[in-house]
Amino acid sequence: MLVFPKAKINLGLRITGRRPDGYHDIETVLYPVGLCDALELVADSKDQEKDTLIISGFGIPGGTEDNIVLRAVRKLREVFPVPSLKIHLHKNIPSGAGLGGGSSDAAFMLRAVNRKFSLSLGCDDLKAIAAGLGSDCPFFIDCQPSFASGRGEILSSVDNFLEDYYVVLVNPGISVSTREAYENCRPLKPESSLAELISYPVEQWKDIIVNDFENTVFLRHPRIKEIKQALYGAGAIYSSMSGSGSTVYGIFREKPAIPVNLRIMVIHEGTLQTIPAPVK
Repeated sequence: MLVFPKAKINLGLRITGRRPDGYHDIETVLYPVGLCDALELVADSKDQEKDTLIISGFGIPGGTEDNIVLRAVRKLREVFPVPSLKIHLHKNIPSGAGLGGGSSDAAFMLRAVNRKFSLSLGCDDLKAIAAGLGSDCPFFIDCQPSFASGRGEILSSVDNFLEDYYVVLVNPGISVSTREAYENCRPLKPESSLAELISYPVEQWKDIIVNDFENTVFLRHPRIKEIKQALYGAGAIYSSMSGSGSTVYGIFREKPAIPVNLRIMVIHEGTLQTIPAPVK
């Protein structure tokens, strides 16, 4: 079975509080984009004692045995007799880029195993399992535009309000630690919820929708701030760092002329389209 885990961008990200469990409460809108990994799995006919994982494309920090894709399979195997698997993961989504690549890989693995072996798990069941793997993993089960709160796992659907806008994703090759980004942010309850602000015309977002991580990440990595400014210079009607970085995206009315010095860092561009919900 072959599936294509999608990337996401964050439309605004507010850190609204610190939780007793050590996590933070946030507000953000998660929006899927066309950039994707490729994930293939087959049952191991040799009946090996453990799963095997081959990774190509962008590198992933850490050992293979700790990869979130394998952890997703182990979670299912706690309840279901899933056979050993041979897995190939091709990474087009960079790690540490604020695009949710690892979380998406895990969620799409849950979906694929559920379908391939007829486990009959519904979306709510899969989301509950995904929440144990990462805060934004549940989003990728449906992979539909969503307002996220709590740790990011409390989701409510929003319209595909950016359909037919053009998006450009620029990544400078800098890996930003999510944990470090959170440690350097100061939680603050906003006066207006992002769920309300996102309904304003996109042309007004520049002045009202912010990513709280930018303040600290831009200080440490000025190049990321320069990319955001360059995207506005290229005609973006809204630009922001995604998640804790380092990818910066620009939203345009139509395909822009991107300067050469920026073009070499573009990892994805295209018209935003509705992504069909997974078969239930």
